[in-house]
Parts: sequence; C-alpha cells; structure tokens
Amino acid sequence: MENNRTRRKFLTGSAFGLGSAWIALHWPAILAAQQHAHDVLSSGQRAQFQFFSAEQAAEIEAVTAQIIPTDSTPGAREAHAVYFIDRALITFDRDKQSLYEQGLRDLPSKTIELFPSAHKFSELRAEEQIRVLTAIEQSEFFEQVRVHTVMGFLSNPEYGGNHDQVGWKAIDFEQSHVQTPPFGYYDAEYAKSKS
Repeated sequence: MENNRTRRKFLTGSAFGLGSAWIALHWPAILAAQQHAHDVLSSGQRAQFQFFSAEQAAEIEAVTAQIIPTDSTPGAREAHAVYFIDRALITFDRDKQSLYEQGLRDLPSKTIELFPSAHKFSELRAEEQIRVLTAIEQSEFFEQVRVHTVMGFLSNPEYGGNHDQVGWKAIDFEQSHVQTPPFGYYDAEYAKSKS
C-alpha cells in the first residue's frame, strides 16, 4: 500500500508540474493528436509507430518502464506510454524530434560504456538499466522522456497512452462528469481523519 501511495504522489505531483500554460500553448496540436488516435481506434487498425522504428520504440519503452515500473500495479509499459510519445513527436512536440534522435544515439553509447558486453539498453537487466539511466538522468533527453512518460501514463486513452486507464486507476481518477464527495484519494483520507 505504501508503494502505491508513493507512486500516486509522484504521478500527481508530476501531472501538476506539467502546467496549464504548456497545455494551452499546445492545445490545437493535442486535439489533432487525439483525433488521429480516435480515428485509428475507431477503424480497428492496430497502432503503428510513425516516428520511431520498432527497434527505437523498444529502447524508449524500456526507458519508460524504468520511469514508471510495473510492480503491484501496471506501469508505463502496460499503459503503452511509448505510443503516446511516438504520437507526440509527430504532432504537438515535433520540435523534440532531434532531442530523441540524439538521445537514441547516446543511449547505446552509455550502455556500452557501462556494460561493454551489452548490445542494447532494452536487453539489460532492470538494475543495469537503472544504472545507465542514473548516469544520464541530468540530460535533457532523459528529462523529456520522463515528462512524456508521465503524460502518456496519465493522458486520456484516446491520445495513445493510458491503455485500459491504468494511469487513472493508479491515482484513483474516475472519469465522470458528475462527482460526489469524497472526490479522490486525498479527500477520502481527509474525511477519514475527521471521523
């Protein structure tokens, strides 16, 4: 239970950190990305990567899986955050493409530097992946992947991430136009403390 609270605090804190100004600035492109994802889902087509190659997607997915790992609850891999990131890079965050391209060139270099017998980051054991990510965590690339991962984990599923609403379930978010108290985890905890 403590692990879920820690994850919930991280995710809600990260979500608030994204800021409404950023959303307002990118709103038309976000709507276009949503419409595209909705059209793909409605057509019954399987989602395809449009920016990443399959190999690049596997590397980014491995990074996202360490940012929000799978434990007693689903993580970024189950939320399909990599599909959200792929879609973001061809729509509202097109200007981040070169950052990802450079990061995807640097990631194998850092991987081989730390683990000379390794071929790919995604093939490392979890503790080895964490060591590589710790070595690059101050980079602009890692920070951008972290932001995109949280966005993909918590976004409306129509945007390509938050598959089966796993992110919303992790923070006890209910998609409803009419809410009754307690509204969420924090309100419920507050109500318990007053009883």
